[in-house]
Amino acid sequence: MGDFRPGPPQLRPGRALAHTNGASGSGSPHRSDGHAPQTPRGARRSDPDGRPGTTPPVPGRPTSFSALFLLVALLLALPAVLFALITWQVVEDGPLLRLDERVSRALVHPDRASELLADLGNVQVAVPVLAVVLVYAALRARRAGTDRWWLPPLVATVLMALVPVVIIPIKVLTARHGTSVMPPGVGYFPSGHTATAAVAYGSATMLLVPYVSRAVRRALLLTCALLVLGVSFGLMRRGYHWPLDVVASWCLCVVLLSSLWLVIGRGTPGRPAKQQ
Repeated sequence: MGDFRPGPPQLRPGRALAHTNGASGSGSPHRSDGHAPQTPRGARRSDPDGRPGTTPPVPGRPTSFSALFLLVALLLALPAVLFALITWQVVEDGPLLRLDERVSRALVHPDRASELLADLGNVQVAVPVLAVVLVYAALRARRAGTDRWWLPPLVATVLMALVPVVIIPIKVLTARHGTSVMPPGVGYFPSGHTATAAVAYGSATMLLVPYVSRAVRRALLLTCALLVLGVSFGLMRRGYHWPLDVVASWCLCVVLLSSLWLVIGRGTPGRPAKQQ
């Protein structure tokens, strides 16, 4: 009756099962060329029942959250360590202060330009600029239907309010006093004007960035950097602060502004809210 058999079909000698273009007669039911598998699919292990297992995960780039967390950790750790080092030198009257005073003597040369630059760090100048941007960013985000549109402006407001809360106690505790370079008094360290300018202009720039073109974004970042550097230079040139006072404020502001950057990055301002 032909090829009918009661049992299961038998393999014909010299014929491989694999439907590939490999050499015939290899005797391997999986690969006709006899080579080791080169892909994760070919390297899968079977489970105890003989069924093929799942494909192992292929290593790749870290998740965006992990990369963001690492970047924020670096942004917070480095300036925090530097601020702690500078504060220790100020409290202990360390050798770094001698260098700071020599640099200050070379920089101090009061003039009208340095006075105007230093005034850009006044609360009366910097805070109104931030207030206008807060209103603008909140209205733009709300009209666009942005999810949690109120969060970035709120965080920026809290950061601005935290500047005196953080700066004043440190001034009292360190009590850095004036010398022959600076006018008599205490409370020089760290620079409050520098912190006010950095947080106000920095927060305003970060709030505006999602709503402008790339060219305008670059102009905003450059303007913000020039404003903060101009205020810092004016304070040192006018003789209001030592360089270490200014650098310490930079470190504090990097920590503060990193939190706003994290909120803006995860809160995705400018993106419409999800439709229900």
